[in-house]
Amino acid sequence: MKINILKIDGTDAGKQVDLAESVFAIETRDTLVYEDVRAYLAHQRQGTAKTKGRSEVRGGGRKAYRQKGTGNARRGTMRSPLLKGGGTSFGPKPRTYTIRLSKKMKELARKSALTYKAQEEAIKVLDTLSFDAPKTSVMADMLKALNIYGLKVLVLTSSSEPNVYKSGRNIPGVSILEATKPSTYEIMHADVVLFTEDSLEVLTNSFNKNVEEAAA
Repeated sequence: MKINILKIDGTDAGKQVDLAESVFAIETRDTLVYEDVRAYLAHQRQGTAKTKGRSEVRGGGRKAYRQKGTGNARRGTMRSPLLKGGGTSFGPKPRTYTIRLSKKMKELARKSALTYKAQEEAIKVLDTLSFDAPKTSVMADMLKALNIYGLKVLVLTSSSEPNVYKSGRNIPGVSILEATKPSTYEIMHADVVLFTEDSLEVLTNSFNKNVEEAAA
């Protein structure tokens, strides 16, 4: 699949780039996409919620009232979950929400997500993207020129680009990552994935490298 390469001002750069079929045109695996997104969201949870059980709350050292004659139930302690101030039954305890997926499963999920974006024509490629200094207005003008301002845009760079990152971090909906870093969730969450020509090559090569390592 070939798409046109654009300039930062939104005009056509006069050349095309080929999206590798091994990354952007695979047989999608919906189950793996779901599991990887589920794992990502689960890992955002701290797992620190905690309530005190019957044995942990304060008080209840003596019998609340005499056994007979009050017309009440016989209570041996005021820590009962049925009473105000008592312990909580089956309350949350600190735990981990980690979900384990194999490296191959994660890779197929990411490829499936990229394939969906290619099918939706939600991938754009710039010839280059670099700023001499952080400037939010320049980044905003670029997004407007590309007709994607106001959308959820995932910008992928070939390497760490502090000026690009600082230029886009204050624009709502814009995320900027290195090409090898985005998760399946971040790809699926974006309305548009914006590559540079170099970052597209880096991403494609990273998948090819994994295939070569698996075959070795």
